[in-house]
Amino acid sequence: MNINIKAMIDEELTVVKKETLILGIETSCDETAAAVVSDGQNILSNIISSQVELHARFGGVVPEIASRQHLEIINSIIDDALQESGLTFKDLDAVSVSHGPGLVGALLVGVATAKALAYGLKLPLIAVNHLQAHLYANYLDGAPRVYPTVILIVSGGHTELLLAGKPKEIISLGCTRDDAAGEAYDKVARVLELGYPGGPVIDKLAREGNPAAIKFPRSWLEDQGRFDFSFSGLKTAVINHLYHARRKEEKINIPDLAASFQEALTEVLVEKTLRAAKEYNAKAVFLAGGVASNSRLREWMRSSIEIALPGTELHIPRPILCTDNAAMIAAAAYPLYLEKKFAPLSLNAQPGLPARV
Repeated sequence: MNINIKAMIDEELTVVKKETLILGIETSCDETAAAVVSDGQNILSNIISSQVELHARFGGVVPEIASRQHLEIINSIIDDALQESGLTFKDLDAVSVSHGPGLVGALLVGVATAKALAYGLKLPLIAVNHLQAHLYANYLDGAPRVYPTVILIVSGGHTELLLAGKPKEIISLGCTRDDAAGEAYDKVARVLELGYPGGPVIDKLAREGNPAAIKFPRSWLEDQGRFDFSFSGLKTAVINHLYHARRKEEKINIPDLAASFQEALTEVLVEKTLRAAKEYNAKAVFLAGGVASNSRLREWMRSSIEIALPGTELHIPRPILCTDNAAMIAAAAYPLYLEKKFAPLSLNAQPGLPARV
């Protein structure tokens, strides 16, 4: 009886599909991150190094400091990601990187590192849109791929409503005309001398305050750009309130002020997201970005959708996946890998890269 060993081995290999392992690199702002994700869904490692302490005394991110810090630690962060995953460079199938939007100097560190790895390891290089990658944070947490889906991205650098009408199609419905939501939090925290970043501390204080204590303005922009956002007026209103109170030597109730500010900002975020979901008959609403960790936003969005859109699913990633991270970069790279949409080694950073396809 003749046994064809080679044929048996070939048959085994066709049955057992090799998983696709992608290294993700993220340096768009002030987090240096690297991750390894299998088949675009299973996180094998997700290492994030925050620069919050470096920037805290300045009340915000200093681009030059961010770039230098990325440069100093990026290699060790990648080593940590590989070690945590139990893999080596030779196990990887591709290298992915966020090439925009973001701070140009910070982005360049990640892009240059990814290009060097791809060239040295002879691996495909995949360029990922940072904003679109936030959508994939939801998929990493088990959200279904249903369409249409409305995505609200809220972070220090971006506030934007996106519509995923069908696979591979993402359009921007509206974005901020001035301050992003997280930026407004940081600026209000600065004038209140609460430190940086402002979001977590204001969120904590707001739980102790009365959200109806001060009637701050809501900017709806009804004339045009119905799904655009504007928070500079709200920020200015808070500053003016503080100025007049201090001139009159009135006692300032910080928890009340924090709660009233947060309520005004959150109402606009929730209401515009609901309007978009209704108008486009969304089957799901996704939150993404650092401000998606805010307790009031999560609570208000959840209760509003349950009441106004009972058939619409709401998905919010775990806080670790809300912040900038490399797992979402590697996850977003997976469909590009399957389609062989690889970037050339001439890839450059694009700080103003739009979210739309």
